[in-house]
Amino acid sequence: MNGFKQVEIQDLQFNPFTLIDKEWMLITAGNEQKCNTMTASWGGLGELWKHYVSFIFVRPQRYTLEFIEKEDYYSLCFFDESYRKALSFCGSHSGRDYDKCKETGLTPLFDEAAPYFAEAKMVLICRKLHKQPIDPAGFIDATIDATCYPEKDYHEMFVGSIEKVLVKA
Repeated sequence: MNGFKQVEIQDLQFNPFTLIDKEWMLITAGNEQKCNTMTASWGGLGELWKHYVSFIFVRPQRYTLEFIEKEDYYSLCFFDESYRKALSFCGSHSGRDYDKCKETGLTPLFDEAAPYFAEAKMVLICRKLHKQPIDPAGFIDATIDATCYPEKDYHEMFVGSIEKVLVKA
């Protein structure tokens, strides 16, 4: 399976806070004809509605949002520290203007459901279950709006069922 093996999610051992916040992840959606990826450090993993799930948040102006909305699946790819420069590029440049794979040297692979990257150490293939815009009226802590949304560009939140977990073989 392209250097990966499928494992059960219950067998994984990691700190989700470090994995997402400190190490970052790539959110990727699309198909073999066209896909896009973006770096994210906001998100979550857990259990909801009898599924193991991921929670991702994508701003409306992000090019990747078009791909996530169009497809039924997306992937979350996690990398070791040696890919920090590539993840930084993917988080600061738009796929509308750059070929991120060409610029970073990342190699896209295509699962039957979602694209992911050969260089990842772990991949979660997720099926969308729910989408909802972040509504500022729901902020109980008023400082969130001022500190996280000065541009008032509220994220779209997606909840995805984790359908497959791949780790480097």
